[in-house]
Amino acid sequence: MPNLRLADLTAEIEANVRRALLEDIGSGDITAQLIPAERLAKATIITRQDCVVAGTAWVDAVFRQLDPRVAVHWQVSDGQRATANQALFHLEGPARSLLSGERTALNFLQMLSAVATQAQALADKVAGTQVKLLDTRKTLPGLRLAQKYAVTCGGCHNHRIGLYDAFLIKENHIAASGGIAQAISAAHRIAPGKPVEIEVESLSELKEALAAGADIVMLDELSHDDMREAVRLNAGQAKLEASGGINETTLLPIAQTGVDYISIGAMTKDVKAIDLSMRLSL
Repeated sequence: MPNLRLADLTAEIEANVRRALLEDIGSGDITAQLIPAERLAKATIITRQDCVVAGTAWVDAVFRQLDPRVAVHWQVSDGQRATANQALFHLEGPARSLLSGERTALNFLQMLSAVATQAQALADKVAGTQVKLLDTRKTLPGLRLAQKYAVTCGGCHNHRIGLYDAFLIKENHIAASGGIAQAISAAHRIAPGKPVEIEVESLSELKEALAAGADIVMLDELSHDDMREAVRLNAGQAKLEASGGINETTLLPIAQTGVDYISIGAMTKDVKAIDLSMRLSL
């Protein structure tokens, strides 16, 4: 599946930000009213830890929607590594607007940068191999496209976006369909041209999936030896994806088996927000 492009996310970003501002500001920022409306200010946003930046477009949208008078001056770009205490961007404009937009802007930036940082750390571990690391659907509700875009900023790749753009036939689907061959055949018939991926738990099931014409075969928790044998049996017929029980210790050995893809839910699910700070000056 192709990676998400920022150019395709304009409407999504605007909607994400609109909901977030409504959630935070609601009927109005009463604390900001302590500050005279005409007062101008500047602010610098720094990262307190090393990270890979993602989410600049969401920050821009926050201040564009909140107050077009606010100028955002970026010192970094998406996908760029930043070091602790580095300035990420500067703000200029009405003090009220800078303070009202601070939390929403930083929430997007700290979460998306966390995903990008996690993705980059994983990608670094398999540098030099041919494997592509894929994300999953284990994302925050309502922010899937944002998180999947952040994955690409960290040098990893997107799996299917949802349940509509590709088949992923798992154990229960197979059982309900009557078997591997039946499930694959039905998928090709239901949506010709959509990628058909099926999960297998043994080499014998792999052979069934290949014979039935699967485009991608997910190897679910196979041993490393079985993965290597799967690559040999496959001989380029389909793409092979390793999944299940993968961690930082097993990642490189799995990549070295020769599989095409490794999917990792932790890339979007098990992240800790990057520590950011805004310093205001009047």
